[in-house]
Amino acid sequence: MGQDVGASGFCRDCFAPAGDNDRRCASCRSPRLIRHPELHQLTTAHLDCDAFYAAIEKRDDPSLRDKPVIVGGQHRGVVSTACYIARIRGVRSAMPMFTARKLCPEAVVISPNMAKYAAVGREVRALMLDLTPLVQPLSIDEAFLDLKGTERLHGRSAALSLGHLAQRIEKEIGITVSVGLSHNKFLAKMASDLDKPRGLSVIGKAETLSFLAARPVGAIWGVGKAMQAELAKDGITMIAQLQTRERNDLIRRYGTLGARLYHLSRGEDARSVSTEDETKSISAETTFDEDISDYKALERILWQMSDKVSRRAKQDRLAGHTVTLKLKTADFKIRTRNASFQDATVLADRIFTAAQPLLKREATGTAFRLLGVGISHLVEIDPAQIEATLDERAATRAKAEYAIDRLRQKFGKDAIDRGLVFEEEASQTHMASARRKPGPGESRDS
Repeated sequence: MGQDVGASGFCRDCFAPAGDNDRRCASCRSPRLIRHPELHQLTTAHLDCDAFYAAIEKRDDPSLRDKPVIVGGQHRGVVSTACYIARIRGVRSAMPMFTARKLCPEAVVISPNMAKYAAVGREVRALMLDLTPLVQPLSIDEAFLDLKGTERLHGRSAALSLGHLAQRIEKEIGITVSVGLSHNKFLAKMASDLDKPRGLSVIGKAETLSFLAARPVGAIWGVGKAMQAELAKDGITMIAQLQTRERNDLIRRYGTLGARLYHLSRGEDARSVSTEDETKSISAETTFDEDISDYKALERILWQMSDKVSRRAKQDRLAGHTVTLKLKTADFKIRTRNASFQDATVLADRIFTAAQPLLKREATGTAFRLLGVGISHLVEIDPAQIEATLDERAATRAKAEYAIDRLRQKFGKDAIDRGLVFEEEASQTHMASARRKPGPGESRDS
């Protein structure tokens, strides 16, 4: 290799080797040294841009450099991203904007520019792909990378390549990133959060069990507030306590999630970094037996499709920033219309309410033979955190939706449905009664 990997570490500024006892780089005197016994052996990484939206705004307006910056809705919205200066004051993503303004009244609040952020995200991804073809994006500003086999290509270990990548992103694009390096995806993602911003952190195989044992169960991806509360009822608050439980016991108590808790609490994650498995969108559509032009009938079908998309997205732990309505006319012409969210959603209610005005504009007497709806620009989410991104009224509807989801899981997907369906069925029954008098033995209209 072109670089010395005999040393246990290196300087993150000039990449000179660093010994175990060095406090500063012998070459450039930088204190930014990284050392770890397995540093040059690990190849699975997670890269996450630091305060992405806010960092781009500061890059584009140098006068904001030393000011607290919040990107999000101006008044009644929520915080999309807060810079680290604002975070010191307690501002966090998904926080209501009025709360953020109280915590940091001097903050500069900027409305999101998703087109600009997406363009920068593509630039970052292009630099990742210069390093390895195995890049699995999770969202606009983060991705997994598999650098196995790249040592010979680049003449340096995966860790050194990641250090060079972080420096290149900073110099060429003007934002900073944090990188986690480990032996699987779960731990690499966890490592990337350890030393933000501008971090490069490592979790090795030898330390996996002890590292996880000292952390709360909420550190496990997918264990949100609701699951933490359920585990706490059983006396489990730390990952160390999960490590003592048998797999079958956890499965009996928590179902399929129990198996996941068992493996992740031990740092076991068999998922590979795969570009082929990336889901671009989640959608549902139906072709009608007869063409439909009535708006109310189309609206009911839109709700059913929105509900179906929501269920699929929740299963995959994915949420979308964009909702797309698809219609096919009686003469087979396709119409697609889009609406976007600042914050990604997985909720049927929000998918439906975003697509509903799109449908109203199209359903003005035209006969359609197909209707579909979908979400795209997907990101991984913890469903338990979705409510935090909503205002009070929407959060109440979200809680009701999750309650229905739990009932469906217990009693089946047809066990309960929501208001629009009942309203339509009641309307149809009323109209059928008004049209004619029921006769003896006469069957009901469906």
